[in-house]
Amino acid sequence: MIRTARRLVAAALLLAAPAQAIDADRVARERFGNDAPWYRDRIPFFESADARLDSVYYYRWQLYRAHQRDLGERGYISTEFLDDVSWQLEPWASLNDATGFHLGEGRWLRDRRFADDYIAHMYAGGNDRHFTDYMADSVWGRYLVDGDRAAATRHLAAMRGLYDAWDDHRDPAKRLYWVEPLLDATEYTISSIDASGGKDGFRGGDSFRPSVNSYMFANARALSRLYALAGDRGASADFAARAATIKALVQRDLWSRALGHFIDRYKVENQYVRYWAPIRGRELVGYVPWTFDLPDDDARFAAAWRHVLSRDELGGAAGPRTVEPSYPHYMRQYRYEGSAPECQWNGPSWPFQTTQLLLGMANVLDHYDQRDVSRSAYLRLLRQYAGLHYQGDRLDLEEDYHPDTGRPIVGLARSHHYFHSGFVDLVLGGLVGIRPQADDTVAVNPLLPAVGDPQALAWFRVQDVPYHGHRLDVTWDADGRHYGERGLTVELDGRRLAHRATLGRLTVAVPRAAPAPIARPIDRAVQLVRGQFPNPSASSGTAAENLHDAVDGRVWFFPELPNGWSSDGGGPQWFAVDLGKPTRLERAELAFFADDARFAAPRGYKVQAWDGARWQDLAARGAAPVANGITHATWRPIIASRVRVLFDVPPARSMRLAEIKLF
Repeated sequence: MIRTARRLVAAALLLAAPAQAIDADRVARERFGNDAPWYRDRIPFFESADARLDSVYYYRWQLYRAHQRDLGERGYISTEFLDDVSWQLEPWASLNDATGFHLGEGRWLRDRRFADDYIAHMYAGGNDRHFTDYMADSVWGRYLVDGDRAAATRHLAAMRGLYDAWDDHRDPAKRLYWVEPLLDATEYTISSIDASGGKDGFRGGDSFRPSVNSYMFANARALSRLYALAGDRGASADFAARAATIKALVQRDLWSRALGHFIDRYKVENQYVRYWAPIRGRELVGYVPWTFDLPDDDARFAAAWRHVLSRDELGGAAGPRTVEPSYPHYMRQYRYEGSAPECQWNGPSWPFQTTQLLLGMANVLDHYDQRDVSRSAYLRLLRQYAGLHYQGDRLDLEEDYHPDTGRPIVGLARSHHYFHSGFVDLVLGGLVGIRPQADDTVAVNPLLPAVGDPQALAWFRVQDVPYHGHRLDVTWDADGRHYGERGLTVELDGRRLAHRATLGRLTVAVPRAAPAPIARPIDRAVQLVRGQFPNPSASSGTAAENLHDAVDGRVWFFPELPNGWSSDGGGPQWFAVDLGKPTRLERAELAFFADDARFAAPRGYKVQAWDGARWQDLAARGAAPVANGITHATWRPIIASRVRVLFDVPPARSMRLAEIKLF
């Protein structure tokens, strides 16, 4: 009788009404203004008792949106820098070092096109191995969220080819991978500085590093799992064995008993350093093995986490240090662009490795048996990291920071709104604790400290998280005052699935459903190579780069970095695109930037097409122009090779067309 009563109570709980939903329309308008429609049906919505975490969470989605570059027929990629840099892969502006972060964030979008296009691009020539990366592992991580087996296994041949290409960086004697720190996207490390005798460190310092070996371990493990999905047991076993070998060697050879940390060993030998000798200090990169669950659940390894919690070691007051202050060349500035400091990894706090650190810490807290790091520490470091996103009251993530003051170090024009890190992934996978599974379940284990802890979070809710073809919601309320019920609740497609009154793990069955199909409209106006078709022209502001900026496939509205065609003044203006060939067109998207000073959205516009002899007005339908959002115009399908848009700009202002897209 007692057991029956308990089952009835449990059933009643499951049938209770879902938690109070976030008003996504209102939040999207408040957070994103006129650009709200892009986010409304794409992102998971989040709210919590910590307003700063909320603000950074939504800012990071703005960052993600701004870094989506439309390549036309090749689809979307994510960029690391908003504007062009000299070391990007042309003509796409891709850089493979940040791909893991881009896919880690993008897998949580309900619109799967961005991650899907990006993966296809990178495995079709977009990844030139300029830097190390863990892209195969990121493909597996995306599969854990969306459950799309076909998409996950589609590029296996290219994935294997890319993995095997790294044999040129595998030492046959030591059976470990080595890399120059610069090509690990971390110039001026201990190994590169010391290999120069302390004189430099931008180049050189080839080393067996915890980073590249953890990446190759994770990629091998992912390939093993993906081949298993594809039914190739032989290839799966091969890559499982490769992963096991790397794991054993990293734990045996890259663990320093003296430092209690994973460290580099030198590949290079010269007058300053010896082959296979260990470096002489601790670096934050030593935590990267935990980012990928490489280390055994062993107390001697877990003790390394004490170093990042110590203010005298890797734990800076404003952000984790990349090198400890005891290193003789700590924070010595070697490299400048003019008088401005350039990127270095000899002490500054980098969002890049802070993200890896927190991903690893989340793994340790979720499924390792240890006492060296706490959930309180995770929340403290997450909040510390969130603070680095602020420049005063303005949100603008830069490249690196002083670990004691939190002030940006590099601060170059390219540094604004830099995308070589993650944050959404840390909130959803860490704080909220959504742990995607390969089977038909989901685990939820929020990494929150107990009530009463200084870092405790009284409540949160995330909703509309895509998961295995469904929408997942998670709610936490410590005392029931905010959402009306104490505890942790999991909902699927608006239906309550599980609840517990205290913090802890919930594992819930989720029947797999087919994910929504991906829509892929193709922007015909993108100019990838300057001087080639599509070719832009305008009534004023005709400098080549000014024109190109309106057809470069990039849309953002951050004032710190100008983007788009800027007219010389107000009044009548026009912008035209010559496609170079007859093309079927039926709509346009116009992105106008506006500020409170120079730029304003036009008061009206008219779309025209060239008929071979003259410009003809199109009967375009659409809303009035909006600033810092997308203005849509549609017309009956036509065949045209040239399109022009006339604008009525307020006479005392100029206009900036951030992007014109033609479909």
